[in-house]
Amino acid sequence: MSSHSVGMEIVEDVVIVGAGIAGLTTSLGLHRLGIRSLVLESSERLRITAFAFTTWENAWKALDAIGIGDSLRRQHYLLSSIVVASTVLEKPAVSEMSFKGHDIRCVQRRLLLETLAKELPNGTIRFSSKVVSIDESEDHFKRLHLADGAILKTKVLIGCDGVNSVVAKWLGLQNPVFSGRSSIRGNAHFKGGHGFEPKLRQFAGKGFRSGFLPCDDENVYWFLTWTPATKEEEMEDNPLKLKQLVTSKLKDTSDEMKSVIEKTLLDDITSSPLRYRKPWELLWGNISKGNVCVAGDALHPMTPDIGQGGCSALEDGVVLARCLGEALLKPGVEDEEYERIEMGLKKYGQERKWRSFDLITTAFMVGFIQQHEGKVMSYLRDKFMLRFLSGLLSRKAGFDCGKL
Repeated sequence: MSSHSVGMEIVEDVVIVGAGIAGLTTSLGLHRLGIRSLVLESSERLRITAFAFTTWENAWKALDAIGIGDSLRRQHYLLSSIVVASTVLEKPAVSEMSFKGHDIRCVQRRLLLETLAKELPNGTIRFSSKVVSIDESEDHFKRLHLADGAILKTKVLIGCDGVNSVVAKWLGLQNPVFSGRSSIRGNAHFKGGHGFEPKLRQFAGKGFRSGFLPCDDENVYWFLTWTPATKEEEMEDNPLKLKQLVTSKLKDTSDEMKSVIEKTLLDDITSSPLRYRKPWELLWGNISKGNVCVAGDALHPMTPDIGQGGCSALEDGVVLARCLGEALLKPGVEDEEYERIEMGLKKYGQERKWRSFDLITTAFMVGFIQQHEGKVMSYLRDKFMLRFLSGLLSRKAGFDCGKL
């Protein structure tokens, strides 16, 4: 599988738009099967957003399937438990549940993306390549027009280009909707070691949810989700104001949480509005059409309340590479290849539709419960939330995307 030129156009077998988690996982999965792909990334280098993410067991199954699980395990703590505290009661209610027997870590996105990229053949990722439009060629190929004037033709087009996906738009999927909440995330670097136990700590109530968890000996990832007032929305590009906002909101949380915020440099703080795809759109919209499909945030943007956004993008990559591999590697007449690709992508869409629907709706529900300020909801949350949340997280993390 390779690329060649026809006139001014470069012809590719598989083009993936976006070098994020879903895009690079799909590309590496295809590479492991002997299929070359070209990954177009609009940025000048790998884009590292949001610093880290909780990597549940379903994510490790996907990472093992593409052969990079063990190298990443060696670089990140194994988390021992989840600790949930209320920030509503005068005397905070604290509950803890063990992760014993489960493989749960907090993986740094930079290390994950760099590991994925290093495993790919040189030239797989083409940086500074922004897709501005897509049209149909007479032979079922898709024609991509790039911002620099280049034109690519491809047999297969995969959109892993995030919440503002050009490919999702071409498929007719609507723009993700704003949840009404925003998130601030950061990474605190403790040179010489932070001394925290390997636990996921969460604080809920008073209209926000926050927490922190160590990635390794020196790096601690933290987050805050809240419903911003109009003035607070304007702070998103101002790290100093964001840090002040977090400090004021977390005045009733633990000293440990406060120390993590204090230690965070302004360059290591980011904020974004939380968007999600209306879940019913996945049931009657097009995840794939012909030789085009979407994966990752282009498919299922969700709120971060069950920590499955990055994990499910890894699942997407493995399932998509497997379905596409079956289509492209199957011996048959050249004329039938388009139909095989179409059926392969349909199979992928069927496998991912209900999983994505489930994760989006569950994350939205959990976020609502954790941040709701009503007295009844606060009481129920403080009495039952940890058991409910732990069981829920465990069930969602029990998914197995299978091998390539």
